[in-house]
Amino acid sequence: MPLGRPDPKSKIPKGTYVDITLAQLALHIGGTLHGGGADCPVTGVAGVDSVGAGEVTFVMNERYLDAAETSPALAIIAPPTITSAVKPFIHVEDPRAAFARALGLFDWRRLPLSGIHPSAVVAQSAGIHAHASIGAHVTVGEFSVIGDGAVIFPNVVIGDHVEIGAGTIINANATIYARVTLGQRVIVHSGAIIGSDGMGYQPTADGWVKLPHLGTVIVEDDVEIGANTTIDRATTGETVIGAGTKIDNLVQIAHNVKIGPRCMILAQVGISGSCVIDEGVILGGQAGLRDHLHIHAGAIVIAQSGISRDIKPGVVVSGTPAQPHDEELRAQAGYRRLPRIVDQLKKLEARLAALEKGAE
Repeated sequence: MPLGRPDPKSKIPKGTYVDITLAQLALHIGGTLHGGGADCPVTGVAGVDSVGAGEVTFVMNERYLDAAETSPALAIIAPPTITSAVKPFIHVEDPRAAFARALGLFDWRRLPLSGIHPSAVVAQSAGIHAHASIGAHVTVGEFSVIGDGAVIFPNVVIGDHVEIGAGTIINANATIYARVTLGQRVIVHSGAIIGSDGMGYQPTADGWVKLPHLGTVIVEDDVEIGANTTIDRATTGETVIGAGTKIDNLVQIAHNVKIGPRCMILAQVGISGSCVIDEGVILGGQAGLRDHLHIHAGAIVIAQSGISRDIKPGVVVSGTPAQPHDEELRAQAGYRRLPRIVDQLKKLEARLAALEKGAE
């Protein structure tokens, strides 16, 4: 499918970036087209509130079907529970996932071509794959290796002995310290810092003595690291981010933390040193973890929770200090009743005082 060109007059470029019909789109997202329109060209995909003519939208259930039907959308991506519609519709099991796949076809952002920009400073001992792209003013240290199809955007700093896997993308102004390993298809967003020293100091009579951090950071395949997130290197050994884990912006991960595969860590989470987080854990925004904790597989931490002890597998916790979410909700409900309870106590005290006075 040949690439088109964005409209230069458009503030946010939109338009036909691929030549694709509705039938081809259905095939691409693994759906079944109903209601005709197979040969109609698709110009994009968008949510119901912003969809335009020639574009495809999606609904998760019948509640939003009317809005999609009255929109300018060409067609609707819909779940199997929707069996008829005025517009053509594409049946899929998971409309949101299908929408994400469709949206990828019309991504107006373009990765640069392979090659090394003349302003980049690349050590002679570094190994740069012929199909990698090194942007303007990038620095690549001694004996670092950058794999096939990796893209390093401008102003990135890569230290010595760094390994960057095939297809990995490091966005502008990120910093990868020495002796860090990034796997394949990793995405590092702008301002992220991977491999900085952790917070390690030993108190003495003469003040704080710094503990040198001589370990490393290993980021496994298919991890995404948000903007301005920091991942500290281990004191000794490894800080590890497991395959498929997704990390939001402004997250702090301290030294020697071990995060398992397919975790989800939301914005402004703080994880203290040597925590172990097992597979599939979800940490809500602004959650804070004390050091040396073990968060077992499948646990969910609600936003703004303070974690001071281990969490068992699959448990949902919230509050500070965190407790099972249903208990925290009851506690919050009780807290909201406190003013009324205080008023009732005052009335009871007054009645008791009156009774005691009458009995004298």
